[in-house]
Amino acid sequence: MAISDKKEAQPAEERRFHRFRARLRRNPLLNTAWRAGVFAVGATVLVGGLVMMVTPGPGLLGIVIGLAILATEFAWAQRALHRAKTAADRAKEKAFDPRKRRRNLILGTTTAVLAAAAVAAYLAIYGFVVPWNIEDPTFWT
Repeated sequence: MAISDKKEAQPAEERRFHRFRARLRRNPLLNTAWRAGVFAVGATVLVGGLVMMVTPGPGLLGIVIGLAILATEFAWAQRALHRAKTAADRAKEKAFDPRKRRRNLILGTTTAVLAAAAVAAYLAIYGFVVPWNIEDPTFWT
C-alpha cells in the first residue's frame, strides 16, 4: 500500500474560515480589531478561570480554555498553553502513581473520619443548633 504525499482536503467550513481570516489580515484595521476581540474574550475567560481557582468552579478548565482562545492569535499564549499542557501531563502521571494514590486515599479517609467525629461531637454537645445561636457557650469558656 503506497503512502500518498497529497494533503487531505480540508472541510468547506475550515477553508471558509481561513479565507475569512486571510481577508482580515490584509486589512490592518480589521486585523487589529479582530485581535483585540480575541484578546478581550480570551482574557475574560482566563480571568474567570483565575477567579474560579479561589471560588467554586472549574478554574483550571477556565484557564486552559482562556489560553487556548488567546493562542489562536498570540505566540506568547501558545507557549503558555504548551507549558500548561506539559504541567498537566506531569500532574496526571503523579496522580496515577500507585504509591501516591494509596497515600492520598489514606489521607482522605483519615480526614473524612476526623471531620465526621468533629460533627458528631458538636451534635452530641449542642444538638442541631447553629454556632451563632448557642445560648450557653460554657463549653468555650
